[in-house]
Amino acid sequence: MIRRQRAVAAVALSAAAVLALGACDSAPDEDAPRAASTGGTVIAPGKPGEPARRVSPEEAARLLPDESPNGADFRYVQMMIVHHRQALTMTGLAPGRAESAGVRKVAERISAAQKPEIGAMEGWLKNNGGPRDQGAHDHHSMPGMATEAQLAALRDARGKAFDALFLKLMITHHQGAVTMAAELLGGGNNGLVEEMANDVIAQQTSEINRMRSL
Repeated sequence: MIRRQRAVAAVALSAAAVLALGACDSAPDEDAPRAASTGGTVIAPGKPGEPARRVSPEEAARLLPDESPNGADFRYVQMMIVHHRQALTMTGLAPGRAESAGVRKVAERISAAQKPEIGAMEGWLKNNGGPRDQGAHDHHSMPGMATEAQLAALRDARGKAFDALFLKLMITHHQGAVTMAAELLGGGNNGLVEEMANDVIAQQTSEINRMRSL
């Protein structure tokens, strides 16, 4: 809730700063607010229970929250890319092995969702200076990851045996992703990474429920 309030305040400050700066650059208008024609001020939202106040555009910029990514953000993105790639490895086995149409559809849906998510996370890393050594190399510590033996068993399975093992491994895999996303929300600092984590929680919780119904 605190971060949501911070985000709302940031949006309000940003929008107000743009309006105020635009007013400074334009010619005076008799009908325009007096503040806009005398240098420009911004209405800064107050904390809960406190009134708003007028500040300069420069001060408004300083009041915007610092969302510089921290170690938790980098660790989450790097580990989730690996996590998603294993999910794609498992879903790629379904077309030639699954007997259930429902399992094949779930695999298609997971693949369609996670491929662009990998691209978005790789883009985020590139925009923020590339991978960082934040413990993301320790892939075995990631919750929900299937072992090599489990993946080998999935490759060997066919029909109902594949369906049952796929659902078991993928439900566990999704539960691990939800755990990782929840941990990020408690330790990260970047708003965009937080949005990605919230999407993972919402989408993969829904998929877990869908797979349990098969």
